Amino acid sequence: MSPAEPVTGLILSGGGARAAYQVGVLAAIAELLPAGAANPFPVIVGTSAGAINAVSLASGAMDFSAAIERLTAFWQGFRSHLVLRSDWPGVIRQASRFVSHSLLGMGAQVPVALLDSSPLRDLLNDKLHLPGIDHAIEQQQLHAVAVTAFGYESGQAVTFYQSKGAIDSWLRHRRVGMPTRLTVEHLLASSAIPLLFAPVKLGREYFGDGAVRQSAPISPALHLGATRVLVVGVSGNPRGVDTDTERTYVGQQPSLAQIGGHMLNSTFIDSLESDIELLQRLNQFSRLLPPQPRSLGLAPVDVLVIAPSQPIDEIAARHRHELPAALRFFLRGPGATRTSGAGVLSYLLFEAAYCSELIELGRRDAMAKREELCRFLGLPQASLVSQAASVL
Repeated sequence: MSPAEPVTGLILSGGGARAAYQVGVLAAIAELLPAGAANPFPVIVGTSAGAINAVSLASGAMDFSAAIERLTAFWQGFRSHLVLRSDWPGVIRQASRFVSHSLLGMGAQVPVALLDSSPLRDLLNDKLHLPGIDHAIEQQQLHAVAVTAFGYESGQAVTFYQSKGAIDSWLRHRRVGMPTRLTVEHLLASSAIPLLFAPVKLGREYFGDGAVRQSAPISPALHLGATRVLVVGVSGNPRGVDTDTERTYVGQQPSLAQIGGHMLNSTFIDSLESDIELLQRLNQFSRLLPPQPRSLGLAPVDVLVIAPSQPIDEIAARHRHELPAALRFFLRGPGATRTSGAGVLSYLLFEAAYCSELIELGRRDAMAKREELCRFLGLPQASLVSQAASVL
């Protein structure tokens, strides 16, 4: 009996504005694919801002290249006011509500955060065509798409997935899979960074950013049928690079933004990188087993990781002047406009020049791995030859 055709899963991690990097990687993949090629990712899983990219890609799965073009234009046209209130009245009002309600216990019991992300709902309603998911599934161009959000009452990472059926829900320790029809509300919940953006109510519970306590980010793709996964990360530091020998320590107390940046990195990056390392070790173990145990769910899962080759914090620091004046003033006190606090800034800098630089970085990093990508996706060698010719 011939081996089954591999099912490729795409995993897009979270990270606010950092998710623009993913668009560049996907744009490079679209260039590597033959003209008119179908969607190469039957299973697409996203978290936080990666959930927005995932659903956008899934809704346009009938024409992968066109979907990438729309997604690229979406991120290259970003301005802060399209995602959050960045005008003086909006910033001052939200900051006042946060202090009076969340710190002093005054005012109505409504979800309050440091920033007002209500413009994002209008943007997503305007730009996304969610019925395209059903069409892609019916035409067998898509097997399943999923987004993960964190339930504040249950303490569980809930993966909401849309598929044609025949995919059982799952329940693991603090991880739940739930079939549903995805909406903009699911995306808003998945991308609601704690304290920065207000949680969103789905059913009986309020949900926030899916990266919170997501102990196994790769797991949903495997539950949905993927047998190999491409992971596009947004890590702030190049993988495998030790910069400690080049770092100068000044011994200053960390600013609030510097502390917040490390907390955000811990939320969005650490779990994914730990899960990748665990999967790679399990792959090494499973390859030592005879064929029979592999058939019981211990078969190796091929994984390819593409992550930024340059520190994203440094890129954000170069673009900090692009923030609207009100936001720049609001973030100056905690230290987010200083180089040491650029970690927070890298998640919130929804401005065109910054996003465009991340897109270009993603494209370059993917092209640097084009041979690995072509082998991973099973693309013909002719694609490599044509790409080399186009570069020359």
